[in-house]
Amino acid sequence: MSENESQQAFTQMIKQLGQQMVDAGQLMQDNAERFWFNAQRQSLMMQEISDAITELSKNPQLLQQYQQQIFQALSEPSDSQVEKKDRRFQHEAWQQPGFAELKQLYLSFSQLTQQLFNDLPEQDAAKKQRQQFYIRQWLSAISPSNYLMTNPEALQQAQNTNGLSVLQGIQNYLDDMKRNKGMQNIRMTDLSAFELGKNIACTPGSVIFQNDLFQLIQYTPTTQKVAQKPLLVVPPWINKYYILDLQAHNSWVKWVVDQGFTVFMISWVNPDKQHKHLAFDDYMKQGVVEATNAIEQHTGEQAINAVGYCLGGTLLGCTLAYMKAKGDQRIQSATFFTTLLDFSDPGELGCFISEQQLDILEQQMAHEGVLDGRSLALAYNMLRENELHWSYHVNNYLLGKEPPVFDLLYWNSDATNLPANMHRFYLRNMYQENRLKDPSGITLDGTAIDISKIDIPSYFLSAQKDHIALWKSTYLGAQQLSGNVEFVLSGSGHVAGVINPPENQKYSYFTHPEISSSADNWLSAAQETEGSWWEHWRDWLKQHSGDSVAARAINDGKLPALEPAPGEYVKKKC
Repeated sequence: MSENESQQAFTQMIKQLGQQMVDAGQLMQDNAERFWFNAQRQSLMMQEISDAITELSKNPQLLQQYQQQIFQALSEPSDSQVEKKDRRFQHEAWQQPGFAELKQLYLSFSQLTQQLFNDLPEQDAAKKQRQQFYIRQWLSAISPSNYLMTNPEALQQAQNTNGLSVLQGIQNYLDDMKRNKGMQNIRMTDLSAFELGKNIACTPGSVIFQNDLFQLIQYTPTTQKVAQKPLLVVPPWINKYYILDLQAHNSWVKWVVDQGFTVFMISWVNPDKQHKHLAFDDYMKQGVVEATNAIEQHTGEQAINAVGYCLGGTLLGCTLAYMKAKGDQRIQSATFFTTLLDFSDPGELGCFISEQQLDILEQQMAHEGVLDGRSLALAYNMLRENELHWSYHVNNYLLGKEPPVFDLLYWNSDATNLPANMHRFYLRNMYQENRLKDPSGITLDGTAIDISKIDIPSYFLSAQKDHIALWKSTYLGAQQLSGNVEFVLSGSGHVAGVINPPENQKYSYFTHPEISSSADNWLSAAQETEGSWWEHWRDWLKQHSGDSVAARAINDGKLPALEPAPGEYVKKKC
């Protein structure tokens, strides 16, 4: 670009930004209540850090040791004290004099500060975890990589583009603010690169049933014969179902259909204020039970298998206990993907469910009718803040670049709301009070729930690096059931550990036929197999799927096709 063209582009962008800043001011005014709730959360975070500092003041010896270590780090910064593989500082510009020392000093300070608060005598374990989490968030936020004047790569980019990168970064920030109504959800991919039903969520099928809560999709068979028992998939309603149906090369749904199974998928509605009354009971009775009824009516089969993913798995567990109490035996095997049934250790998610945090959240949900899915997405992203938040802050805002095209991140950005009534029940009874593991600990639709009565064959798939449903916590849930349980541990995390096609030849998985007294004992006795767990699960499912029958064409069923997959419910945005 010539200097004249650069000047013209600069002038044009300045004009556009002026109006957008005016719009941003109006946006903040229109969403004043949301900013107030966010300010309350920030105040709680600062109070937790203040409490940690107060506790530190009671340990002068530990504080003195820390001060000596900090002084040494400031006086003699050393590469041995830094994490050389930290992605924030991989650009060659960080090797320049001044910036290299700044990087080393920051990493030394961050490492020593986290260690200091880790070494504090344990008080209340939950409070200490919150303090450590918030201190880590603060340390991540003050990284010199996050600010234009202390990021040499961003300064180089500004110089190379004659300042256009800075203006483009401001533009990207204002666009995010407008799209997310003031929430700090940074765009993680090109949101125009995918269209549902075209190049994502495009496995052929039809919606064959719907009510106010969900649409039920049957996928078109690709084999001449299929297993007798249909397969019902219960995805989480925290996210949209198509994490299981991204593109042809990584679609779990397509792969399962190609293995000769008749697959039915629940596609939950993206709720708004009119759905605020929906309860957890409704997701069970109007959701899973109604879907089971529809499959029986459509296919004539009275026995099916079911899969539940994350919160969908928790709901499936509740439904199985409910159906057991009612004498309903139609679901004859269950698969749980990264599912918590025992919430004894929710990991860092527990940092968001202190009594004070829940009080603020419940006030906000009472005001808005739903929990905006974008705020929940931000909370999940902050569990891996440098990878899922600050890296995009640097790329989009400081460098003024576009994020890469990535189907998984498009799905991750396609948030769903949560009804206030349901979410309040879920957080209080599951995460905070952990009542699901107790016989009759919760009651749904007037029926006491006892997951220990679930005696059908079950398959638990968990992931070693899962930061949302810790695998040792999911193992506790597997121990609760009374039927035969197959526990499998995959590599990677909450999503990549599940969406791992065999063709990728990535990661590995661990198996062992017996559930032992502890997760560590199970793992020490388990056998590791390279590659994807998908084929292992397929072989397990076939044992519980009956004989082969002629493939079920959608139009041969009792229920008419209402519209092509993926249906309308999944297309609704927050």
